[in-house]
Amino acid sequence: MITSLGVISPLGKTIAEIQTFLLEGRVSFDRFSGDLQAVVAPVNDFDLKAYTGHFKERRYLHRGGALALAAALDAVHSAGLEKEEREPLGLFVGVGPYLDVGAEFPFIDNGTICQRGMDALWILRFLPNTTASLISQSCGIHGENLTVGTACAASLTAIGEAFRRIRDGYLDRALAGGGDSRLNPGSILAYEKAGVLAHADGFPGEASRPFDRQREGFVSGEGAGFFLLEEREQALARGAKIWAEVVGYGSSMDGYRMTAPAPDGRMAMKAIQQAMADAEEELDALDFIAAHGTGTALNDQIEVQVIETLFPERTPAVIALKSWIGHLSTACGAVELAIILAAQAIGLLPEIRNLRSPVSSRVDFVRTRRFFKGDLFLLENFGFGGQNAALVIRQ
Repeated sequence: MITSLGVISPLGKTIAEIQTFLLEGRVSFDRFSGDLQAVVAPVNDFDLKAYTGHFKERRYLHRGGALALAAALDAVHSAGLEKEEREPLGLFVGVGPYLDVGAEFPFIDNGTICQRGMDALWILRFLPNTTASLISQSCGIHGENLTVGTACAASLTAIGEAFRRIRDGYLDRALAGGGDSRLNPGSILAYEKAGVLAHADGFPGEASRPFDRQREGFVSGEGAGFFLLEEREQALARGAKIWAEVVGYGSSMDGYRMTAPAPDGRMAMKAIQQAMADAEEELDALDFIAAHGTGTALNDQIEVQVIETLFPERTPAVIALKSWIGHLSTACGAVELAIILAAQAIGLLPEIRNLRSPVSSRVDFVRTRRFFKGDLFLLENFGFGGQNAALVIRQ
């Protein structure tokens, strides 16, 4: 059972803020302030000190790690667990690479890094497990842990792995999620070189258009989301607030190319089918699908193909939250799950923004907001390198 959550997103840092943004149709897309022409979706007015107070180790965190720590602290505090209850928690963290190389090493001459002003332990900002280590210190968590680096599927994979440990009896509780930020010159340059960014000549809020025939690519965003997962009877016994229940998880790898999904979509379908079998539910039981929906030409094409193949007659409703928050890289699954739970708490199914000319007439894309509360939904993420993850949630 999901009994607590913490989220920091371009739509806000609390459930109430996210609900307001969704109901008012507002986004925080803006133009990147650097030399590169790109649209980004930032988290505004974020200060880690508001979550940690005095915390000297924060200098070892890059921005994505700082967002993750803040969301994790929020989730733990909201859960109301005592110190002795936090100690055995499992910790599962989805992380991405630190790509702000220019800021970290401003002077490199013929391969030699200038050491003037360099932090003694600068390496910690580049180690993937630093975020988990500092979450452990700050939250008092000392149980089984796993740092996950499965690209854009990482935070969803982290939640799925935590779910399995609890279901199979290895843990009673676990904190799971992830955080990321790629809104720096190094990251934007990397995405620009890969040819995956959207470039809107007009209003920045129109740049992200998943599943539209005029899509150009994704908008890079940032954020973090963490969830406390608990064994059902234990959660009920302590009177915990129940947000939803994780009932199925599946994962797979394409083994095709580093930056392109396999054209047959077979392994993506396998992850979804595994998740549904794990949940002991038929595909027709799904009320809606939260698609990966990046807005890139290849991802959207293959994802539509997968949905049409799995649902030859009637598809569930399909939403794409990256049209609201951009692509949060390794954090996308966790933040999108938090946004779905916030929206469903008021019976809302958010529309896919900027979807004017859908790539498929067979898929039930949500093009105008709908007020209905689903019982069962699927969240799917597909990352660079062919990393696929799917999670089934019961309300």
